[in-house]
Amino acid sequence: MALLLFFFYLSQLALAHGSAVKFLPGFEGPLPFELETGYVGVGDSEEAQFFYYLVKSEGKPKDDPLLLWLTGGPGCSAFSALALEIGPLKFKVDVYNGSLPTLVYNPYAWTKVSNIIFIDSPVGTGFSYARNNRAAQTSDLKQVHHLHQFLRKWLMAHPDFISIPVYVSGDSYSGIPVPVLAQEISNGKTLTLTSCRDEVSTFIFPLHHARNEGIKPIIHLQGYMLRNPITRRNLEENFMISYVHRMGIISDELYETYELYLCLYWAIDADVRNTLQIRKGSIAKWLRCNLEFPYDSDVPTSFPYHAILSAKGYRALIYSGDHDTVVPYLATQAWIRFLNYPIIDDWRPWKVQGQIAGYTRTYSNRMTFASVKARKLFFCLCFFVHSP
Repeated sequence: MALLLFFFYLSQLALAHGSAVKFLPGFEGPLPFELETGYVGVGDSEEAQFFYYLVKSEGKPKDDPLLLWLTGGPGCSAFSALALEIGPLKFKVDVYNGSLPTLVYNPYAWTKVSNIIFIDSPVGTGFSYARNNRAAQTSDLKQVHHLHQFLRKWLMAHPDFISIPVYVSGDSYSGIPVPVLAQEISNGKTLTLTSCRDEVSTFIFPLHHARNEGIKPIIHLQGYMLRNPITRRNLEENFMISYVHRMGIISDELYETYELYLCLYWAIDADVRNTLQIRKGSIAKWLRCNLEFPYDSDVPTSFPYHAILSAKGYRALIYSGDHDTVVPYLATQAWIRFLNYPIIDDWRPWKVQGQIAGYTRTYSNRMTFASVKARKLFFCLCFFVHSP
């Protein structure tokens, strides 16, 4: 039996292990950071294949925290976060002439201080795909279960990351699945070797990590982070009109920017797909946001999950751009007030290079709210992951 488990474990490592990418089409020279891409199969027969980008920390990758990042939608690729938001890449915004868009290094990336797994989730998003129609049908709760399996299985294939702090994070619609995922991880963070044997659809806990007592934490969850999160759909919608009135905004927010088109032109390039090792025939067309796939919103609100996680002592950073009309900060502050936590550190500015980049308010139960001006997100992460 032990030999059988050992070979099963080796097979799981092979299935969950990605490959290093040292050069990217459109980027001049070797990448100045470590990038890995790959697939992890989850579900009873691994019918859901999740594609991910791992960017290792440029600081101390074996000590810095590991972030699992989801982009909202549902159905928007995490490549948006990698190349347009918090990752170490950004597009050089020039007039597009039909050639491959140019990528340059982003010196303000969160990967300066953290390892980040950018995952295309749920299945049907980005380069993630389903092997059959049944697996293509997904929902809030199914996505959470898939992500939990993904993270556990991925960690088994990457033992260097098993002992470091883990944060689940995301933006916009991810405000629904992220707290639910954190709760599921919390409920099952300590596993026995026996229970792992029963979960062969996920992975077998590596024998060399099993101690005589048979118990070993697998995911060292420390907290979660959310940007402009949706918490209860009608709450955010109710605040939208009052917010745009307060801001003096009449037309719709310029949400679709030129960078988004460069993102599409880059991702559909054949050389790019070969470099990222995308499986041929796995998807018909890459879309930054696939909003037409079968998805059930079966979690009406994530509010109670915030309360449960706070009661358990997990850290939470909720941050909002002060010009976001899709999920206004007024709505975010409203549901935080509903938690009725005492304020232990009231509004104070946080700065980048001597200039105010936003304001923070800290509550009991280790929750912090931060406002962010424009796109200055880097320091927002620094004061969170490196503070007690």
